[in-house]
Amino acid sequence: MVPSLDVEPFFKDGVYNFCRYSNSKDSNRDNHDTSSSYFSPLFTSAADLQLRFLCPSDLDQVKELCKEWFPIQYPEAWYRDITSDPRFYSLAAVYQSKLVGLLIAEVKQSDAINKEDKGILDGRMYSNCTVGYILSLGVCSSFRRQGVASLLLDSFLNHVTQSENQTCKAIYLHVLTMNSAAIRFYEKHYFRLHSFLPYYYSVDGKCKDGFTYVLYINGGHPPWGLLYPFLETILKYSFIH
Repeated sequence: MVPSLDVEPFFKDGVYNFCRYSNSKDSNRDNHDTSSSYFSPLFTSAADLQLRFLCPSDLDQVKELCKEWFPIQYPEAWYRDITSDPRFYSLAAVYQSKLVGLLIAEVKQSDAINKEDKGILDGRMYSNCTVGYILSLGVCSSFRRQGVASLLLDSFLNHVTQSENQTCKAIYLHVLTMNSAAIRFYEKHYFRLHSFLPYYYSVDGKCKDGFTYVLYINGGHPPWGLLYPFLETILKYSFIH
């Protein structure tokens, strides 16, 4: 049986975004805001919307959603992995038996962080800690701006802050610099801009810049230095404003 998680009937805001799948050479793609048109389904009780983990039988439905949400296809292996490999935290929001939102994340050893993100943690932490990486977070257009994305994210954050996961010191993700909707969403949830990634993504054959955003948890912190408190302000002034 696929585990189910009950949720509170609180729906406020949602966001659509896309983070790259690290195992795919052709998946340097990220957030695309498509939340301009939506309606507000009527949720009458907590049972109307449930959170549960993906399973192999969801593969076809996940494919359909990704084709609708994302302009570039995922590799076939990605669908198999997120619906069957337990190393992924693959959570779905389900309404009337239909998937309406997805969060795909993983917790991995800190020494497995890609080179461009090595600076997110103090070097003394790398030998004995883990980090969470959010690969993808998406919500159907008709369910955005109602808190579905927040419910999915909060579930993952609750998971990585449990007592058995205290070695997880940071959650990070990548986002296109132009995706202001996703940036606002993550900043609202206390993620902070950490670094600028020039030409990080290939979108429709064109190179696009990205950001790394980080949320520190369980006592984790970035490398200390004279400039660190000012880096976020400098980056935002240079690339966002």
